[in-house]
Amino acid sequence: MRRSEMVDRIVDRSGTRDAPWDMVVIGGGATGLGIAVDAAARGYAVALLEQSDFAKGTSSRSTKLVHGGVRYLQQGNVSLVMEALEERGILRGNAPHLVHDLPFVVPSYAWWQSPFYGVGLKVYDMLAGRYGFGRSRHLSREETLARIPNLEDDGLRGGTLYHDGQFDDARLAIALARTAADRGAVVLNHAPVVAIERRGDTVVGVVAHDLEREQELRLQAKVVVNATGPFADAVRRLVDPEAEAMIAPSQGVHLVLDRSFLAGDAAIMVPHTSDGRVMFAIPWHHVVVVGTTDTPVRQATLEPVPQSGEIDFILDTANRYLERPATRADIRSAFAGIRPLVRSAGVERTASLSREHVIHIDPRSGLVTIAGGKWTTYRRMAEDLVDQAALLAGLPAVPCPTRTMPLHGAAARVDPNDPLSVYGNDAPAVAALALEEPALGRPLHAGLPVLKAQIAWAARQEMARTVDDALARRTRCLLFDAAAAIRAAPAAASILARELGRDPAWEREQVEAFRTVAEGYLVREQR
Repeated sequence: MRRSEMVDRIVDRSGTRDAPWDMVVIGGGATGLGIAVDAAARGYAVALLEQSDFAKGTSSRSTKLVHGGVRYLQQGNVSLVMEALEERGILRGNAPHLVHDLPFVVPSYAWWQSPFYGVGLKVYDMLAGRYGFGRSRHLSREETLARIPNLEDDGLRGGTLYHDGQFDDARLAIALARTAADRGAVVLNHAPVVAIERRGDTVVGVVAHDLEREQELRLQAKVVVNATGPFADAVRRLVDPEAEAMIAPSQGVHLVLDRSFLAGDAAIMVPHTSDGRVMFAIPWHHVVVVGTTDTPVRQATLEPVPQSGEIDFILDTANRYLERPATRADIRSAFAGIRPLVRSAGVERTASLSREHVIHIDPRSGLVTIAGGKWTTYRRMAEDLVDQAALLAGLPAVPCPTRTMPLHGAAARVDPNDPLSVYGNDAPAVAALALEEPALGRPLHAGLPVLKAQIAWAARQEMARTVDDALARRTRCLLFDAAAAIRAAPAAASILARELGRDPAWEREQVEAFRTVAEGYLVREQR
């Protein structure tokens, strides 16, 4: 997957008369990439354009769970839970190197909690059916502490064990991008759409700006799909400046702690927080991710920053369950993402808004917008969207093939404790690169489980163009430890400069740009 080839294909096609793309997708997050995979797998000519990097926004900032949604079951949204549980099972089958089972414990500190949660989770098991990851069961006090040895034991009566899925979100996004490319799609990052072209009122293409080559790209299209998540309204207003807002953006924050705060093999699920949400403390790679919040924000940005109150809320909630309380000084990284929730009349709290997806076809222009949804159901969202868009564009009807289609790198047997396991079938090639070039076999930084070879691989095979691409998404250094990632930035910039043919001035600019971004992930002590 090489960026220069992607640009050349767009340029070549734009120079061919009467050769529009079957489908142009705006947005390179989970939804847009899923659409590109689906459309390309059906044989359609598809091009995807992303303003920054693949999964730069919401899609790299999730809770790292592939789940049915216990909270949605509490809300009575059984259809969404069933759909998500089915998609969870499909995704584990299609990307087993990135999705695996994770046991969860719901601690009980009152006599009624275990029976109450146990009944709900048995329903969860039943709805999962053949897509289940494991059966739920009651745990005694001793069994609960055996699963999570440093759980707060004062007043602990027992717990309820259930199973859900865990994944690496940004790595799944890269697997989707590579799958789409393998199937013939053009996927291009760092190429924002700056205009939507119309013939009369009808949308007939887009104009994008290639930030790397500093050139204009024009793509004709039979149908244009707006899959930009929290930025969907901004794209819609390129066609209709007066378009009424569809999106109610909501910020979710997560904190990353040292693995020592959550010993054992299970995650913690807190079913009721003071704001009515659930909260998780989850072992992920070699760290612990704790979150999340649900804070309405006025507008979406590419680099949302956690609010001080959100950080305190997560710490206060988590510390009720942790034997050793965490402080701001213990936070390795804090990251925020914007949920693209769909507005609903009469609903004020974003936590109450549906996570179901909506497809909107503008009756005048034909611009197709998809909004809402969540990572777990990305494949079903893509299937629904491509069905609708193909019908609108008059494309040949082709059944969706993605239910049983392995994603790039799919490997059935991987060791989740191996840092290279996220590459699946590509892991041997990454390891070979480290052996062939001894300098690349060294750690990028002493505090991070990343080899220099992974940075070179990101540039050669995964279209990483910046230090941020490499350290935030191709590897997860920025989320693992923001301070260590800042210290690793010069080494990453040096490798990228060599791979991409950049000069020392570019290296310095990249290091400074990354530092600016990474400082938003650092948590300062309150004064």
